[in-house]
Amino acid sequence: MGGLVGMDVEAGRVEEIPRDKLLQLYRSMVLIRRFEDKAYELFSQNLIPGTLHLYAGQEAVAAGVCGALRSDDYVESTHRGHGHCIAKGADVKRMMAELMGKRDGYCKGKGGSMHIADFNVGILGAEGIVGAGLPIAVGAALSCKLRGLDRVVACFFGDGAANNGTFGESLNMAAIWKLPVVFVCENNLYAMSVPYFKAFAVENIADRADGYGLPGVVVDGMDVLKVYQAAEMAVKRARRGEGPTLIECKTYRWRGHSRLKSHESKLYSPEEYDQWRKRDPLEVFKAKGLLSPGDISAIEKEVETLIGEAVEYALNSPYPKPEEAVEEIYV
Repeated sequence: MGGLVGMDVEAGRVEEIPRDKLLQLYRSMVLIRRFEDKAYELFSQNLIPGTLHLYAGQEAVAAGVCGALRSDDYVESTHRGHGHCIAKGADVKRMMAELMGKRDGYCKGKGGSMHIADFNVGILGAEGIVGAGLPIAVGAALSCKLRGLDRVVACFFGDGAANNGTFGESLNMAAIWKLPVVFVCENNLYAMSVPYFKAFAVENIADRADGYGLPGVVVDGMDVLKVYQAAEMAVKRARRGEGPTLIECKTYRWRGHSRLKSHESKLYSPEEYDQWRKRDPLEVFKAKGLLSPGDISAIEKEVETLIGEAVEYALNSPYPKPEEAVEEIYV
């Protein structure tokens, strides 16, 4: 691992994580997985219009990072952002309604899957343009610093965004001004269809942090506890006024880039896919034995109820009227 500047995540001890936090982390992952599975099902039934970028497989990243944040902290999301929103506390009913294009959705059915926002829980928004969230997160962090707010911004982006100009510009500015940002790169090995090894000459994206004078750390993005421990250290560092951190989470998405694509067989070898599926973040967590079977069962039952209610809510919500198309538009 390169760029480990004072960020030894392996030193974190599981026994120091409180039980209520362990429950929160697992519940968050289960809720994300069930939401995404149901969204996939509904999309296949033509109940969700447009496109869909599913987060299944990457649950440990969103749950671990957002688990280290306070309720008044912020997150800046991506086109694959359902997991970030759920982990930060978004209402799955309003999320599901938005995916279906309904009036009771977060953006009243006008934004869809890639543009969910909820300022009340610190979700600044999800950006459909790759790399667009990086400078927005820097701006939010600058606002927090100038206003004297004791808040942190977590900025999620993928490996593809790390080759955009916004990546270097944002890290440089955040480092110069010591802004309270945690840059979280979800390296799922494929930028839409381009394999990581064809787009990078370095082993780890986190190694690039050295060039901007900030800490970089690589973590197992399939292990929610390791993600949480790394994020907790980065958040504390940012809150102390010591500036940003770049965390690279090595992870994998279960489904194709978007829509109903299966795993693109021409790009992904069956062996690679099978190896990553064996490291399902939910199963990795359960194998640690930190929660009882009763705890696990109770969480899973609660989540199934929540998802059922979300679907019913969305199905019963009306579609927006044509004349509402130009309402609440900022120019």
